[in-house]
Amino acid sequence: HSLDVRYFSIIYDVIDQVKQVASGLLGKEIREEIIGVAQVRDVFRSSKLGAVAGCMVIEGQVRRNKPIRVLRDNVVVFEGELESLRRFKEVVEEVRNGMECGIGVKQYNDVKAGDQIECFERIEIQRTL
Repeated sequence: HSLDVRYFSIIYDVIDQVKQVASGLLGKEIREEIIGVAQVRDVFRSSKLGAVAGCMVIEGQVRRNKPIRVLRDNVVVFEGELESLRRFKEVVEEVRNGMECGIGVKQYNDVKAGDQIECFERIEIQRTL
């Protein structure tokens, strides 16, 4: 077993060092921040993609590489990833507030008109004392 011996001449340095060591032992806090919400207006069936939700982005922006949640009557019914994000026939990385888009949800084909699709990101925050 190894023992870490340190010498301090000022008590405040001891307190700072103990806080640093204890903070390192705390796990990271993961916070979810909603970056966009899309309202499903209509659902289209595609032989290639399955169900594609015709949406209007009503808040923020929807990004292709971020996780999503499908909400029905303000209850989460699915959490996962986007399979496709399109504007007209063009594949896009993001769609901004006030724009229409087509959203394919990976491994979920039960999207219905009236559902909301939340796009969010997970942020890791180092906890401190």
